[in-house]
Amino acid sequence: MELGYFTPMEADLLIHARWIVPVEPAGRLLEHHALAVADGRILALLPSHEAREQIRAEEVVELPDHALLPGLVNAHTHTPMTLFRGLADDLPLMEWLRKHIWPAEQKWVGADFVAAGSRLAMAEMIRGGTTCFNDMYFFPEVTAEVAREAGLRAVVGMILIDFPSAWAGDAADYLQRGLELHDRLKGDPLVRTIFSPHAPYSVSDEPLRRVRTLAAELELPVHMHVHETAQEVEQGLAEQGKRPLERLDELGLLAPDLIAVHMTQLTDEEIERVARAGVQVVHCPQSNLKLASGFCPVARLLEGGVNVALGTDGAASNNDLDLLAEMQSAALLAKGVAGDPAVLPAFQALEMATLHGARALGLEAETGSLVPGKWADMIAVDLSRLETRPIYDPVSQIVYAAGREQVTHLWVAGRALMRERALTTLEEAAVASEALEWQARLAEKL
Repeated sequence: MELGYFTPMEADLLIHARWIVPVEPAGRLLEHHALAVADGRILALLPSHEAREQIRAEEVVELPDHALLPGLVNAHTHTPMTLFRGLADDLPLMEWLRKHIWPAEQKWVGADFVAAGSRLAMAEMIRGGTTCFNDMYFFPEVTAEVAREAGLRAVVGMILIDFPSAWAGDAADYLQRGLELHDRLKGDPLVRTIFSPHAPYSVSDEPLRRVRTLAAELELPVHMHVHETAQEVEQGLAEQGKRPLERLDELGLLAPDLIAVHMTQLTDEEIERVARAGVQVVHCPQSNLKLASGFCPVARLLEGGVNVALGTDGAASNNDLDLLAEMQSAALLAKGVAGDPAVLPAFQALEMATLHGARALGLEAETGSLVPGKWADMIAVDLSRLETRPIYDPVSQIVYAAGREQVTHLWVAGRALMRERALTTLEEAAVASEALEWQARLAEKL
């Protein structure tokens, strides 16, 4: 970009950082550079000494010990379930769901529960460096409103499940309410919708066919738990005579707009099928480890050209929403599963938590990397701590050594949602107080 020497470029925000990690192009690392923002979008990246001469900004932020990188994209979570954090730990998935989580949801889930849980989750995600999340839960209109209030970028699921809930009575009701929300959110700069049938074992064929038709008509992705456990696969074989992935393929759902979450139970043929179909995969390593669900074959999926993103799952089964920790877990687990220390290096793990997540959600042109023209969704990580010294490779330090407490600043569309660890759009004390109130209510009935 040509910059006139005698006519300074006008910007709303100019950030000088020790390092900038744009993520695009792959492997690029900028030292002593600055990033300029105008109207919520990235205007330019250039050396700091040039920026000081050529850009006039309303606000200037100096980050001499920090890495500036794209905001993290949590490609799969259930934000309201943060209120269930620690409610039923150390149990296998189906026992955890059927004996504890589903009964608790039937008793407690409503608009107030979802609002409180969403606020708690979003405060945690902001403090951990997440600027965009993909959610699947009841009362998605409430989560959407909280996301707008918090200033976070969100993709909220039009959830679909065969059994009734406090939000909807049957499959037709779920779809109707979801489509009404989609219509209300059209044109919203921060919040979008996505189809979110829960899982093959909880949604029957006819509603899934309807989702396939609607997703094609509206050009929306489909977000679904798939092959999370061996038990799920065995259930599919027993009830339908086929593995769930084969059933989804026959229903026309294996396509580039399918976001398949977990995928711990895959044969070599299924990996090839997923790659050919262009399916997006979301890996949730810590939740899968905690529930002993199995291991997603990340290295083989990536080798096959599959786009693999990262998610935390809900805090009820993780038990946090910490994507920095997920990056480290994903990188280490992939090496152990593959028996190869060279697979999933640090930069690739960072791609999974940023650009790959944006790509899975259909937001690659808008966020996920620090490129002029994209929204200024970004975070600053302080690498001056003893725990991240010495610094030979900033990206390796971020992935393998840094903690989420080192995320000091966060912006979405150029708006600061956190400065020097202080939230600007959510009141931390009020969020904590609300969480305590819900804890007391839930604990009474345990």
